[in-house]
Amino acid sequence: MDSEQTGAPLVVEHAALRRGSRVLWSGLDLTVRPGELIAVLGPSGSGKTTLLRAILGLDRLSDGRIVALGEDVHRAGSRRIGYIPQQRPLPRDTAMRARDLVQLGVDGHRFGLPIPRRGDRARVDGLLAAAGAADFADRPVGMLSGGEQQRLRVAQALADDPKLLLCDEPLTSLDLANQEAVVRMIDRHRRERQAAVLLVTHDINPVLGKVDRILYLAGGRFTLGTPRDVLRSDVLTDLYGAAVFVMRAGNRLVVVGAPDAEESHHHHEGEHE
Repeated sequence: MDSEQTGAPLVVEHAALRRGSRVLWSGLDLTVRPGELIAVLGPSGSGKTTLLRAILGLDRLSDGRIVALGEDVHRAGSRRIGYIPQQRPLPRDTAMRARDLVQLGVDGHRFGLPIPRRGDRARVDGLLAAAGAADFADRPVGMLSGGEQQRLRVAQALADDPKLLLCDEPLTSLDLANQEAVVRMIDRHRRERQAAVLLVTHDINPVLGKVDRILYLAGGRFTLGTPRDVLRSDVLTDLYGAAVFVMRAGNRLVVVGAPDAEESHHHHEGEHE
């Protein structure tokens, strides 16, 4: 299958990735369509972040291939793919302004000293406004909260108007208001620009209403389908090979009993790879 023929921004074919004798995942086939949001779930160490790194060309597949935006992924570095990394606070003494951080997404790929282009300032102002960051655009980023910093990282990732957006735990450690702001920015971009989004998360609840499909990785295996198809006790019990229960607590889904020492109560919380 060819992504140019299908019009799919991302095609993963028969992909496998091993770490020594350990299989993270194998036989993975995934086609992400324009405007589709796929959440990637699973316990720590199941290979979620590694999948994003493989798409970015940072980790080499053991088998199979990945076609991103019509090109086979062989090496790192495509400005055409947007990437939101795991949230890590910037040092408090970082002097760069909020505006400068977003500006890097607009002109950071140019060689030498960036030369302002007509429209750059308006583009940055628009991204800051979309991030709800206009009021602190000229403040040092080190003085901003983690949630404010993460909204700026989303704005930076969207600066090149990517048709494929990879998000690695973009909501971790954010309060509810900032989670909602980040989800709103990502969802608006994929709807307005028909961008494909692959979003790794340890908690499906903040994005559950936006997700088209879920890729659930566990124990070297995976399952792929709609939230209704995947987030079921019988499906996850089969995937894990142990009794797992999906419960509804108010308007939240909670997965209980997944055999992972770090996630015994398994809201998909506290996960890092």
